Amino acid sequence: MSADSERSWRNATRVVRAGLPDAAPGAPYLPGPVFAAPYHAAGDPAASPYTYGRFHNPSWHAYESALEALEGGPCVLFPSGMAATAALLATMVRPGQKVVMPSDCYYTTRLVASQEFAGAWFALSGIDVVMAPTRGDGLRAHLSGAALLWLESPTNPQLDVCDIAALTQAAHDVGALVAVDNTTATPLLQQPLALGADFAVVSDTKAMTGHADLVLGHVAARNPEHVELLRTWRTRMGVIPGPMEAWLAHRSLATLDVRVQRQCDTAMQMAALLASHPKVTGVRYPGLATDPSHAIAAQQMSRFGSVISFELADAASATRFFAASRLVYEATSFGGIHTSAERRARWGGDAVGEGFVRLSIGLEDVRDLSRDFEVALDAA
Repeated sequence: MSADSERSWRNATRVVRAGLPDAAPGAPYLPGPVFAAPYHAAGDPAASPYTYGRFHNPSWHAYESALEALEGGPCVLFPSGMAATAALLATMVRPGQKVVMPSDCYYTTRLVASQEFAGAWFALSGIDVVMAPTRGDGLRAHLSGAALLWLESPTNPQLDVCDIAALTQAAHDVGALVAVDNTTATPLLQQPLALGADFAVVSDTKAMTGHADLVLGHVAARNPEHVELLRTWRTRMGVIPGPMEAWLAHRSLATLDVRVQRQCDTAMQMAALLASHPKVTGVRYPGLATDPSHAIAAQQMSRFGSVISFELADAASATRFFAASRLVYEATSFGGIHTSAERRARWGGDAVGEGFVRLSIGLEDVRDLSRDFEVALDAA
């Protein structure tokens, strides 16, 4: 089934059917994972769709086809979100060129760009990385001479939002490419390619697969030539996903819409609860009308996601909160079916207070979560 026809469906239908083969008597809906290193490929290798396991795999292809139907452009799958990020930087930015990125985007993305790719040890090193906050005009002010503008909206963990379409137009006006880390929103809630960006980068580890049991990432691109560069990089560097992981991700994708809709509904209610609690300050959730990012988020997002951030008085208060809660796992990921949270300052690298908490809403009943939070916040 073509990705074009799948993109004409509504989201709930698309995630259930995307990337599946046409129905055939006796065939499964989603064929199982293909484990192979070599394939039968006599004669001209170009005549065979599959030749060697580092080049291609049917399980990757099926999941990439499903992702294309969601993203609106062809996708390349990688074994992690950071592998996808590194591949994009390595293929789209040459030594000496300038990259503009948010100072509040994902910490490891900043590290890879400013240390590994700007350092002396890497063969494609020497890029010039300029950072500015997501909010305000800082990113736009540094675009002159840039080869790539990297955006993240909403940001992780502070949930700031930028005007993707406006910044993309400004970057294209000076000849820069634009990549958007869309992990927090997912392509279900926000479409960077439709907003004009050249690339969407997603850690499929988070909401895309949603069950806290996979590590994967992908890049979606508008330009087929860019896709080929990314695939060539993946093949030559050997940064390939496993077929079992790709198959499990494709299976998990079918529930993305129902998971995200439930999480968004609950997150809105929990954000309001947190905002009204006397022990909580600094609640950030783009869905709240009072949030400084709400107006822009409402323009470019269909819903506002599962992640909320808030602040407690200090590190000890956050520790007491986690100890008193029965439904919040203290863990470092987000987007999964289980509600989880962490005190982000424990890692360093983000400009947040000691009591800053990033909360990821799961699929628990909102009534149970509300009661649990009331107890945990009283303990805090």
